[in-house]
Amino acid sequence: MPTRPDENTLVRRGLALAWLIVVWDVIEGAVAVTAGLAAQSIALVGFGIDSAIEVFAAAVVIWQLRGGAHARTRPALRLIALSFYVLAAYVAFESVRDLITQDKAGESLVGIILNIIALAVMVPVAIAQRRTGKALGNPVLSAQAQETWLSNYLSLSLLAGLGLNIAVGWWWADPLVALIVAGLAAKSGHEAWNESGNHQPEESG
Repeated sequence: MPTRPDENTLVRRGLALAWLIVVWDVIEGAVAVTAGLAAQSIALVGFGIDSAIEVFAAAVVIWQLRGGAHARTRPALRLIALSFYVLAAYVAFESVRDLITQDKAGESLVGIILNIIALAVMVPVAIAQRRTGKALGNPVLSAQAQETWLSNYLSLSLLAGLGLNIAVGWWWADPLVALIVAGLAAKSGHEAWNESGNHQPEESG
């Protein structure tokens, strides 16, 4: 009968997942921003910026776990919460601007392919993160898992938005989808910030 992984094993697993996210999102972000600028797609550029924010959040996880399984919890959660807020503010601003000016996004086959690949890679990572965070009792890793799931939702939303733009010319689908993603990001940021209030400052160590 398999035994439950010990704390050190779970910490190493959490660190490995965080480093995987850093490497993947650096590549993904560069491709998404390049494709988004070429297609004039705010949602796709936002997806690229989300990748950069995920790199930041993963770096926070790495910093937190290197201090110990339960060290630096409060500041780490607040940093991740801020990363959600930054994403929400940027995407919301750009989406509203595009809806007002009726700025139409171009077609982006690269963006569609990128998001399909991103889902194939990051859904298993998100599942592993959530399980590891739960097993370790680490809210920072769990919050990072939520951000990874948000990125997956963004991939699905972008596929819908870009697909509708290509299929039926619904230019407004792109910024509308981005607004939904901004709302999800703001909600996740609020939850992470509230969670940080459950941890005492001395845990930051």
